[in-house]
Amino acid sequence: MILGVDPGSRVTGFGVVRSEGARLEYVGSGCIRVADQALPERLRRIFDCLTEIIERYRPSELAIEQVFVARSAGSALKLGQARGAAIVAAARLELPVFEYSPRSVKQSVVGTGAAGKEQVQHMVCALLGLPAAPQADAADALAVALCHAHTRQSLVRLPGARSARRGRAR
Repeated sequence: MILGVDPGSRVTGFGVVRSEGARLEYVGSGCIRVADQALPERLRRIFDCLTEIIERYRPSELAIEQVFVARSAGSALKLGQARGAAIVAAARLELPVFEYSPRSVKQSVVGTGAAGKEQVQHMVCALLGLPAAPQADAADALAVALCHAHTRQSLVRLPGARSARRGRAR
């Protein structure tokens, strides 16, 4: 079971996927919305909600998107703090954390690192057999989980790669 997280300082998406060999199954997804609160309260809420999600679904690994700096340094810092809250929630419950760049996630799920949000949503639906597209942030989180599942599957097939499965992936 993999918990994917698309961190945000206002909306954090999460998605849970069961991966058994090449078979992928949707378990759950949603968004943690914290837009109307002060930053310290947002971070606490992200931490608390992800702790509850981890305790509810009992994933074996957490995959999270790395910071993408597009708007401003201030936005990147807030995003980094939201990522930190998510990573600490996982670490507190001794869950291994794997990080992926936004480009790697899109490449893994859509086939191109320059894919748009709509393409990611479409492919998440297709890969998981969903009847309707989840919210954009939840779809992004599911894409992160799918990227990790694909990466794990590739590493298992590589000779000598089993010992390299834990840690930072790119």
